[in-house]
Amino acid sequence: MKSLVLLAVCLVAVQAAPQRPQDQQAVILQQSSDISPDGSFSFSYETSNSIRADARGQQVGPESLSVQGQYSYTADDGTPIQLQYLADENGFQPQGAHLPTPPPIPDAILKSIEYNRQHPEQDESQGQGQQQPQPFNIRRG
Repeated sequence: MKSLVLLAVCLVAVQAAPQRPQDQQAVILQQSSDISPDGSFSFSYETSNSIRADARGQQVGPESLSVQGQYSYTADDGTPIQLQYLADENGFQPQGAHLPTPPPIPDAILKSIEYNRQHPEQDESQGQGQQQPQPFNIRRG
């Protein structure tokens, strides 16, 4: 059932995306889908305006799916976009040249990390560096 819902969401997302005038003339050249009783599925399609997508998934637990897929299209500025992804219990993990990447870690931070790795502090739970609590007396009136 989850597979069917996922497939429906994917197809709705494609239909809901803003369309350029030439996209409104696009036709589906190839389309296939398969949903198995065990919860596994696959689908693929290709349109006349060079949109391609495919995915396959399987149930990996009572409440989780693992889905691998990819899609490609040409952006409005003419840039070819290709994205591969894995979606599982670790979340959505996309890969594509057009995706932003984090900035490099500054040298000072890298040096600090290396220093900390080479000089681990003593674990205070082993009794080193801890002060023993001092007993106190309570006087009653």
